[in-house]
Amino acid sequence: MAGLTLRGVRKSYGEVQVMHGVDLDIEDGEFVVFVGPSGCGKSTLLRMIAGLEEISDGTIAIGDREVNEVAASKRGVSMVFQTYALYPHMTVYKNMAFGLKQAKTPPAEIDKRVKAAAEILQITDYLDRSPRNLSGGQRQRVAIGRAIVRDPDVFLFDEPLSNLDAALRVQTRLEIARLHERLETTMIYVTHDQVEAMTLADKIVVLRDGVIEQVGSPMDLYDRPDNAFVAQFIGSPKMNFFSHADLSANGGSALGREIIANIEVGIRPEHLVETDSANSVVEGTLELVENLGEYSLVHLLTPSKAEFIAKTERPPTVAKGSTLSFGIKDELVHFFNKDTGARLTN
Repeated sequence: MAGLTLRGVRKSYGEVQVMHGVDLDIEDGEFVVFVGPSGCGKSTLLRMIAGLEEISDGTIAIGDREVNEVAASKRGVSMVFQTYALYPHMTVYKNMAFGLKQAKTPPAEIDKRVKAAAEILQITDYLDRSPRNLSGGQRQRVAIGRAIVRDPDVFLFDEPLSNLDAALRVQTRLEIARLHERLETTMIYVTHDQVEAMTLADKIVVLRDGVIEQVGSPMDLYDRPDNAFVAQFIGSPKMNFFSHADLSANGGSALGREIIANIEVGIRPEHLVETDSANSVVEGTLELVENLGEYSLVHLLTPSKAEFIAKTERPPTVAKGSTLSFGIKDELVHFFNKDTGARLTN
């Protein structure tokens, strides 16, 4: 096992710079998730760690060893891709054994590692099957097993669940979490899905346009986002933002802070609580209700026509077009500079 250190890591394609001086420390045994919108650089950063992309500047170290000039096959990493990349003409066993065979590992050791990995992933019964006779979830387990047998210092996952349906995503996500707990190996996982990030990570790295916006535990990012981008990216549904014009008549005083033109108020849907108009912070016209059983997502418009969502235990009993008033649960509110996006101290 090994940790990683990235210092001043940059990547350019010609004159276009896509990674802008990344500094990051990953501890030995951590599960770290790179998350961000499409095009933010998360997969590029992962591929540079793997040695599949050259870095333009800076240094990458795995453990105590700088690996800038080390070939991908010599870095002690194993990568699981979005596409399973299995050989269709080989059995599951041969797919998992292929890398070890290429490395001239003794047959007895290959057999031991393949069977041990298959047992961990509960695919022992499939070792003699070909990939075409497996489900998507089973194929992904084979791809993970092929990484496990190499006994790497670091596992790299590049959106491994994106080709699975919703139920399999949840199941395989749990299996990856259990795998990390069992192996205690450093894992870096790329996803655009913040739910995957929140449920899997010891530490989340939020990226935007080749820059790290914030690094922290899932609850650090949820409770104390550094800026409006992180605040809206982490959490589902995303955080609501209100201007002075969106607040009710007593909204500013209820928040305990003067809300001026360059300040936005951030309140998560789950922190809004229905109240009477005398105690409201924000009021809205009911537009749509999503009934999800255990809770409802209530879509509303403020008088200034800003959209927001409240998460409620039960759907409202009033008709569409009615006005609903909301206060804030436990004073869970954030303030942001509208011009810079930075979160202000409460």
